[in-house]
Amino acid sequence: MKRPVHLVVLSCSLLFLLVFSAEGASALTPPLQAADAAVRAGQFQAITSIVIARKDQLVFEAYYDPEGREALRNTRSATKSVAGMLLGLAIADGHVASVKASVLEHLPRQAEHGRREPRKAAISFEDLITMSGPLECNDWNEWSRGNEERMYLVEDWVGFFWELPMRGFPAWATAPKDSPHGRAFSYCTAGVSTVGAALSAAVREPLAQYAQRRLFEPLGITAAQWQFMAAVPQQQPAGPPIPQAGGGLGLRSLDLLKLGQLYRDGGRWQGRQLMPAAWVAASLSPQARMEDGTDYGYLFWGHQFQVGERRIRSWAMNGAGGNTVQIIPELDAVIVITSSNYQVRNAPKLTMDLLAKHLLPALLAN
Repeated sequence: MKRPVHLVVLSCSLLFLLVFSAEGASALTPPLQAADAAVRAGQFQAITSIVIARKDQLVFEAYYDPEGREALRNTRSATKSVAGMLLGLAIADGHVASVKASVLEHLPRQAEHGRREPRKAAISFEDLITMSGPLECNDWNEWSRGNEERMYLVEDWVGFFWELPMRGFPAWATAPKDSPHGRAFSYCTAGVSTVGAALSAAVREPLAQYAQRRLFEPLGITAAQWQFMAAVPQQQPAGPPIPQAGGGLGLRSLDLLKLGQLYRDGGRWQGRQLMPAAWVAASLSPQARMEDGTDYGYLFWGHQFQVGERRIRSWAMNGAGGNTVQIIPELDAVIVITSSNYQVRNAPKLTMDLLAKHLLPALLAN
């Protein structure tokens, strides 16, 4: 039985929407035909949507599950990039002094950690949004004290983070001073969850409300489904629930596309400078080296794709299961791929193969 497909393509020359069923996809260009057929054939497992915009025009929109266009897609850690956007806005609004500001300054209930260990008091927002903080926290190491799966077992995620020990750098590990950009990368969801808690305190209104007012509403995003950190009963007054900045935000595929377009255009949206241009530029610049060929900005991933003779660079919002929002400046394009491949081995590679073998060649061919 074929999986349901809802396909919409915007024809720039005809200036109206053509709606296709799975059988009617033959109106697509041959490269996009091949991509659509490969996804429908299950070559990339449970891809749920693909949306592509180029030069401010929607050129491809397809849904491969029954929920379709209005579904709020849980893109997991792509939420982290939204947290970076909110930090940039909070700095612009004067709620946070700068990206170099101490995180603990905005978390008075955790201040004792800084008094006991001055190096914790010095941890900045920049340390955490570049995944290069000094605490022992590594989601990609099952033995790490700060692995996010351990965090989810306790009620106080922020306390969990500040109780972590300082990282060690034995002879076989590269210390920050010897690392590219002077930062030793270590992927840490607990750190970004803590950034969300600090922002919640800094902006003086519920963070979900701040996000809606300062980011989503100007973009025309009307539905956002946050996951929230558990309330900590002993901390009174409890205050409003704090969104989990490290993952789980649900947005429509078209709304994810808007976030990508906002950053592709240097923070401008419909003629308005919504995000500070300097913040966007810093976010989409190498701040830490993940591995050869992959850099990290301010909660954005920097990728390279080899497409034939050409090397294409992108910056991306990435989440578990191969979910991604790819910003490709040299092609003036944004590609959204959502997926429910959460338990699929090497799911991110499936998405990267879909991009490198099908979608990027399709853009280059047109």
